[in-house]
Amino acid sequence: MERILIVDNDSSMRYSLNRMLEGQGLGVSLAKNGIEALERFAQDHPDLVVMDIKMPGRSGLEVLREIKEKDPKALVILMTAFGTTETAIEAMKFGAFDYILKPFDIPQMRGLVERALKISRMMKKMVSLPDREETRGSEETLVGSSPAMQQVYKMIGQVAATEVTVLLRGESGTGKEMVARAIYHHSRRGDKPFLPVNCAAIPETLLESELFGHEKGAFTGALTRRVGKFEQCHGGTLFLDEIGDMTPATQAKILRVLQDRQFERLGGSERITSDVRVIVATNKDLEKGIREGTFRQDLYYRLKVVTLHLPPLRERKEDIPELVRYFLQRFRADINREVLDISPKSLENLMRYPWPGNVRELENAVKRALVIAKSHSLLPEDFSLEGVEREMGPAEHLDLEERLQKMMEPVFKELLELSRRSPGTDLMSELERILIKRALQETKGNQVQAAVLLGISRNTLRSKIERYRIRKDVSIVEEE
Repeated sequence: MERILIVDNDSSMRYSLNRMLEGQGLGVSLAKNGIEALERFAQDHPDLVVMDIKMPGRSGLEVLREIKEKDPKALVILMTAFGTTETAIEAMKFGAFDYILKPFDIPQMRGLVERALKISRMMKKMVSLPDREETRGSEETLVGSSPAMQQVYKMIGQVAATEVTVLLRGESGTGKEMVARAIYHHSRRGDKPFLPVNCAAIPETLLESELFGHEKGAFTGALTRRVGKFEQCHGGTLFLDEIGDMTPATQAKILRVLQDRQFERLGGSERITSDVRVIVATNKDLEKGIREGTFRQDLYYRLKVVTLHLPPLRERKEDIPELVRYFLQRFRADINREVLDISPKSLENLMRYPWPGNVRELENAVKRALVIAKSHSLLPEDFSLEGVEREMGPAEHLDLEERLQKMMEPVFKELLELSRRSPGTDLMSELERILIKRALQETKGNQVQAAVLLGISRNTLRSKIERYRIRKDVSIVEEE
């Protein structure tokens, strides 16, 4: 269970935050002043500290400095009234994760806590390489012994000890974030902060502010000064995912930071120096972006000094058995299933599948199979793979035929009635829509079983559900 330390001299604020966070399944410790906060921090080692700035005796700013001295990777969210906003900003320069103004909305605080805990997990969960003698329970492991992955491991070892910028390239789902964390954990900055930024997930107008911060009045809605990620991450590692989605203007600022280690906040003129190691990743064709004028050539050459290519899963299929057994070991305890292995036929099907979603798709496929598995081994019917047919026994064929016959009679009746009411209706589309709806009703909303009943993959079923705007419930299926 993740733990949060709440520090505030206001008992009503402690009570409200305690109730909110415990309701999210988090462990909560409480402190009413700075001295208690430091004692609790040393005793509980919380994953996150949520602390007021203005407290009697030792202020939140003083406590923050002591916490960061003890643990530079500690994450602290500061709470402040409007009158102390500048103090909060100064505190962020000393390593606070973020600040929130009082009074705040509960959803706003929840979102901030969720983001902080996600980053806390990234920093604390080590990524080990296969050549290590033993993998600790709190670690994730890069899996695969293919020649392509061996080259990846070698490159991680070579670049981790340096300070150079690293460009990670590869399709979505190949594990670029995991490799970035492996580089971070094995670097000299492994005891300093690690902050990820998904450049594709942040609106263009806000990305520059997120990275470099802004001054009050820099744009509409900029009511206070804000410190950006480069400033927050001083001394640590910043991971810029999907850098190929950046606008040329933001790319220019990134180039300047990489060259000079200096930048200016949006709307400001003060030059700020930041010592940050940058790792970037993209699944875009940067060379094509240069030709089309969407990606700066000078930034491209600055990034590609050290480039690490992550191979798609279809090019290292020999790693699939090892990956499957790793995911089985990792997930079966959480899902509470006694599945011990995978059948040879299932493994053969997985080896034939092209895996467009790469390792992430395989991970989700194994997790889904574990959920629906009924034996001690994962069978072909536990998977739903586009373009890979599975074999069924005679009893299963008979059951399937009976269910189809039972389903088809009311389908044709409904279709005949529809043709009478609306002669111009596209009957083929309506037949498909009605079949999908009936299949979901027949299987009580189970999409895996419905896909088997219809003879299509689960992915195809999902796309058709969206196309026909069919909404699924556990027991009721109706049109939106």
